[in-house]
Amino acid sequence: MGIRFVALWLAMLATADAAPRILVHGHRGARAVKPENTIPAFEYAIGIGADVLELDMTVTKDDVLVVSHDLEMNRKICRGPEGPVAIRELTLEQVKRWDCGALKNPAFPKQEPVPGTPKPTLDEVFALAPRGAFDFNIETKIDAKHPALAPEPAAFARLVVDAVRKHHLEKRVIVQSFDFRTLHEIKKLAPEIRLSALYAGLPKDFVEIAREGEASIASPVWQIVSKGKVKKAHQAGIQVIPWTANSESAWNKLIKAQVDAIITDDPAALIAYLKSKGLR
Repeated sequence: MGIRFVALWLAMLATADAAPRILVHGHRGARAVKPENTIPAFEYAIGIGADVLELDMTVTKDDVLVVSHDLEMNRKICRGPEGPVAIRELTLEQVKRWDCGALKNPAFPKQEPVPGTPKPTLDEVFALAPRGAFDFNIETKIDAKHPALAPEPAAFARLVVDAVRKHHLEKRVIVQSFDFRTLHEIKKLAPEIRLSALYAGLPKDFVEIAREGEASIASPVWQIVSKGKVKKAHQAGIQVIPWTANSESAWNKLIKAQVDAIITDDPAALIAYLKSKGLR
């Protein structure tokens, strides 16, 4: 009886080890808990064990990469002086005058303001790298319809690649974008950096999405994910990392679809949910 129990126990361990690990990307750090895209949000995500810090990049007038989802200073979540708000029209010194931690985002009841928090530069976020083995999933915010709000794709890509190489993070960075022009340019400059093709449209083949971006990762909005689409992507060597799922029902759907990672505003809650399912 004892030998049979041990054999069963070992078989269970082997099965657990074989189960794919679903990685957790903290969206904008941990927007559900801390002000988005700020050092406190990233420090929180690191502290609770997120596998990847997800963030967005824009470029100032003096060509500095700053971490921001919006191409303009968003007065709903940041306090600042009157005048221009387009980040591309502001110097880094002007951007740093804004407090992006004092205002609570009403969409996230658990979010805790951190007054006196400016937008960080990408360099400042990359400086957190020695604190753990986590990766960075960084998005180029660029819109072909508004070319004045960002550098040309090639120039944007060069700034990103230079920053990644400066911090020796080539193996720990994913560059993602809805604008595949920047992905194409990064592919030319640094083929060793992983690329992720973001997608928000109607249901579409994930392999096609990734190939259009010359990417090894397809990152669709979570609602269009299905097990069949994920399986086809995996067969083509494409990873699937959907965004931005914040509920247990959404997480359960994505777990069943066998995605590679999940981008979420509440990485601590997702980690706890994965643990409850024996998946972490």
